[in-house]
Amino acid sequence: MIVISIDGMSCENCVRHVREALEGLEGVTAVEVNLEAGEAKFRAAGSLSEKLIEETLDEEGYDVTAVVVTES
Repeated sequence: MIVISIDGMSCENCVRHVREALEGLEGVTAVEVNLEAGEAKFRAAGSLSEKLIEETLDEEGYDVTAVVVTES
């Protein structure tokens, strides 16, 4: 599981943009975006670089402030 903290989300439309952007990355599944917490959780098959995640969301107008990879 990958958990990212995101700045710049302010509405459900933002949640949709973030979810769709992450789902567009190769191997990404089970994307959950929480507006109130300012975070997204998802699974990724294979390796997915922090830089790619940041660049993808930056293109959508959001800032990734933290990326945490957990085993579960």
